[in-house]
Amino acid sequence: MGIQEKTARLNYRLDGPAGAPVIVFGPSLGTDLELFEPQATALSGDFQILRHDLRGHGESEVPDGPYTIGEMAEDVIGLLDELGIDRFSYVGVSIGGAIAQWLGIHHGHRLDALVICASAAQFYDPPSWPQRAAKVRSEGTEFLIESRYGAWFTPEWAERSPEGATRLLNMLRTTPREGYAGCCEAIAAYDLRDRLGEIATPTLVIAGEEDPATPVATVSAVAEGIPGAELLVVPGSSHLVNFEKPHVVSAAIAKHIGAVTINR
Repeated sequence: MGIQEKTARLNYRLDGPAGAPVIVFGPSLGTDLELFEPQATALSGDFQILRHDLRGHGESEVPDGPYTIGEMAEDVIGLLDELGIDRFSYVGVSIGGAIAQWLGIHHGHRLDALVICASAAQFYDPPSWPQRAAKVRSEGTEFLIESRYGAWFTPEWAERSPEGATRLLNMLRTTPREGYAGCCEAIAAYDLRDRLGEIATPTLVIAGEEDPATPVATVSAVAEGIPGAELLVVPGSSHLVNFEKPHVVSAAIAKHIGAVTINR
């Protein structure tokens, strides 16, 4: 398919005991691998935790866009091959969850388990994403900051955890324009609604009850499309559910992936 020719170098961090089951974490649009700091802290005693920045994000390579979800998934496979990791589980939030679905369809033979958080088989209003990409290319990401209140996390959580909210928003502020825009274009072209039935990997799907970006009905459709998938709706949380409700999400990840891998 020629996908490997477009593979981007991903920044990553690997924690946890050598030889333990590997969980790879893929972040959302406009964030970086620090999004999964709560999960790395909670789970690195029993698992190897491999966090990566998306292409065009954090300290990863920033190719010219547009990107595709397939290319971004192949970035992950390229990283795993470089590190000599064959089997793994994948946890993805939002666009990271789209990568998880693509991996489930195209690389299921290497997967132990999937956890798809706050994601969709097709994201809302595809024509709006190239418009956002164009605006970010010309203005940067600052105009998006105010709208992340409510969209990324509940206002109530931001009041209780102002440092956490600032940390997340700074990820967005520092995301390269081209990287963010290229991912927007990947989202615009993404549609796996007719292919979810091909995913045979044990899958947990997690939704934030108050998430306006990927509402519960949208996330539920992913769970309904994947044979045998489980759905967890987390109360009092918005889009970045793993950061807003870290204990609930980390426990769910450990239970789901542990059931498949710990006694393997």
